Amino acid sequence: MNKKSFADLGVSPVVARTLMERGLQFPFPVQASVIPDALAGRDVLVKSPTGSGKTLALGVPLVDLIDASDARAAALVLAPTRELVSQIVEAIRPLAEARALSVAAVYGGVGLEKQAKLARKAHILVATPGRLEDLIGRGAVRLDRVRVLALDEADRMLDMGFRPPVDRIVAQVPRERQTLFLSATLEGEAGRIAAQYTRDARRHEHSPEDAAKTDIEHRFLAVAHEDKIDSLVRALSGDDAGRTLVFVRTKRGADRLVKRLAKRGVESAAMHGDKSQGQREKALRRFHDGRLAALVATDVAARGIDVADVTQVINFDAPEDRETYVHRIGRTGRAGRTGVGVTFVMQDQARDIGKIAHQLRLHDQFADSGLSGPPLGAVRQAAGGARGAAISSGHDERRHPTRRRRRAQVR
Repeated sequence: MNKKSFADLGVSPVVARTLMERGLQFPFPVQASVIPDALAGRDVLVKSPTGSGKTLALGVPLVDLIDASDARAAALVLAPTRELVSQIVEAIRPLAEARALSVAAVYGGVGLEKQAKLARKAHILVATPGRLEDLIGRGAVRLDRVRVLALDEADRMLDMGFRPPVDRIVAQVPRERQTLFLSATLEGEAGRIAAQYTRDARRHEHSPEDAAKTDIEHRFLAVAHEDKIDSLVRALSGDDAGRTLVFVRTKRGADRLVKRLAKRGVESAAMHGDKSQGQREKALRRFHDGRLAALVATDVAARGIDVADVTQVINFDAPEDRETYVHRIGRTGRAGRTGVGVTFVMQDQARDIGKIAHQLRLHDQFADSGLSGPPLGAVRQAAGGARGAAISSGHDERRHPTRRRRRAQVR
């Protein structure tokens, strides 16, 4: 079957050409399904994981739905973090400029006056809720002319306590608008908000199996609490360590881990909500340039990190649930590349992590840890027959010739 190009989806010639010039001729599955509905003016609900291409699923139709003659601001994108705002702007700015549209990033941690001046002239605003309300309060931005509203990582905005400001912002946008709602889940509170903000929306759900195929080796490593740092240093010193992202649960834990690694001669940097924008950007540059052995991040901060060629993800602190595991490990093995995901498991965590592993059909990989997880029957009952998405699992046999290659479907 021949793949459809962006042009085949109804994307304007100038935007399709700009995408092709950037090496993007064929859309990812989430883009192929969402873009036609969005271009047709429909509200859309999109459930899609990290690395699936959802940023352009939002951005491509957005720039084609707005005209250079439209009043400012004609489109508004809300996102939970500064990093995600920057990522969205970077992705859509070349497309917008091809259609003579201006884009402004609105987030805290930088000078307000310059940002307000740029936002006032922009056709498309990409903003965090808090800073956007600051600009609205100053009279620098008005939302009564917004024709297209997009909410990216809506579930994360809820997790971060942004529901009240988002409600206040949406109340200022005309009711006669088009809404694009993107989230890692469309259940629970996120689903209720999606229903409230949209009308007769088309629903699109995409899993890692539907997205660009990943090739990830999943490892579970039994560690004692006092040995975690030594285990991490070894993992960061290996020949195949490459660009490594380390996950911890708390901001304090991230800072503490960076200091402990420094004492071992391992240079790293922390990414979390208490870091200034300048600190975040400096850390990302050093990480991208290979000057850091690792970037240590909390789950919230990592949602805005989009660095190519992350070769290894390490769960220094174990993930709380299946979804957290998938989002963390999904930072590697993206767009057809290979990657390694390592989870440190202490004895008292074995049952919970074993349950996650079984739900994701990583039985054999967890068994390699030597830890005992929950009985398989209990896992099946807890999973409730739920269907999920799949991550291919594998590793480079040239680097690990003594290990047999496994493919694991994450459900």
